[in-house]
Amino acid sequence: MNNNSAKMAARSGNASGRSTKQSDGRPRLPSLGARAFVMTAALVVILDQITKLLVLGGVPLYHRIRVIPGFFDLTHIRNPGGAFGFMAAGSPGLRNLLFIGVSAIAMGMIVYFYRMTPRTHAWLASALAMIFGGAVGNLIDRLRFGEVIDFLDLYVGAYHWPAFNVADSAITIGITIFIAHVVLGKMPE
Repeated sequence: MNNNSAKMAARSGNASGRSTKQSDGRPRLPSLGARAFVMTAALVVILDQITKLLVLGGVPLYHRIRVIPGFFDLTHIRNPGGAFGFMAAGSPGLRNLLFIGVSAIAMGMIVYFYRMTPRTHAWLASALAMIFGGAVGNLIDRLRFGEVIDFLDLYVGAYHWPAFNVADSAITIGITIFIAHVVLGKMPE
């Protein structure tokens, strides 16, 4: 931060140097981009939690409902571990503490990347919102149940992809877009 920026930040009470008040003294509303980020993340969380509630209320644990035979089932699985069941057999208290901590750090990093993302990179901002919303959705499960509810089961014959949920899907799509930006050299500055 240069000297002029530091002076602006001190006057505005905001480390970014942007005033938190409008010229008439009213609080400044979040930008359209920030509102879109929050709305996208909230939509992911809402869809994730609604679908999990439907599974909790309608699919017994470890039961399957064939949707597309030989390819797609709805199921009800509890995943105490991370992606692909990582650490599923570990100590429950330590495992939850680790995953909650990692989620909090990841969400902080996502907010940082979002704040550094130029407004012209709408796809990247949307990707970060999807990752954030997915992290929140799975964090809610960890806080409520000590594990994550998975229910989407894709497979071909005997080859199964690990069961997943809406939050996992949003995280995967968001990370794919984020990686595309990195590979194409369009990282936030």
